[in-house]
Parts: sequence; C-alpha cells; structure tokens
Amino acid sequence: MYLMLQQEKPEDYVVATGETHSVREFCEKAFKYAGIEIEWKGEQGTVDETAVNKANGQVVIRIDKRYFRPTEVDLLLGDPAKAQKQLNWNRKVSFDELVKGMVEGDIELLREKDSEVVSRQYHE
Repeated sequence: MYLMLQQEKPEDYVVATGETHSVREFCEKAFKYAGIEIEWKGEQGTVDETAVNKANGQVVIRIDKRYFRPTEVDLLLGDPAKAQKQLNWNRKVSFDELVKGMVEGDIELLREKDSEVVSRQYHE
C-alpha cells in the first residue's frame, strides 16, 4: 500500500500471488498444520460431501451451498505483473506459509482465550 501511495499518478494495482488454490487444498493444508489428517467422503462439490478426521471418523467439514461460487466464475487468478514491474513489489509469503500462519494464529487464540467464548464466536 505504501508503494502505491507514493506514486505520482494514482493507478490500480493487483497485489496477488499469481497462483490459484482451491478451498479443498486450503482445508487439507490447514488441517495438516493442525495435526489432523482428513479424508473426503461423498460426492465432490455437493452438499453431500464431508471431510472426516481419519483418526476418529469425526466430521470436521460440511459443505454449505451458501458458499458456492456463481457458476460463471471459472477461475480466479490475480496477475501482479504491474505491481511487480512498476512498484518493484514481490510477495514475501508463500501459500503454505500463509495457511500455516493462519492455523498457528487460531491455535494461539484458542490457547489464550476461554475455548467456550472462542467456539461461540466461530459458530455465530
């Protein structure tokens, strides 16, 4: 943001990785970093699909149709070329590092706060 604001002429820039990742991939990595191996069950991409903890069979992910993307969106992929060229900007965090950091942050939050309060916050 700082580099964008320092430009003489205002322009639009895309700050992105230039990579695409699925929600499924994000979930698999997040659970892995949390020390939980998951297995997908049911028809992929439908509300009948779930992910279960392989160790105990507990359902840890349920698909909710409210979060399906519109059908006209085939691929979401940001192109950071302009920001890289004009601002000399490059990302510093990989996808894996981002997922790991998010999981570690949530785990730390659970350690620091009353788990009932945190649980209620995430389920409202």
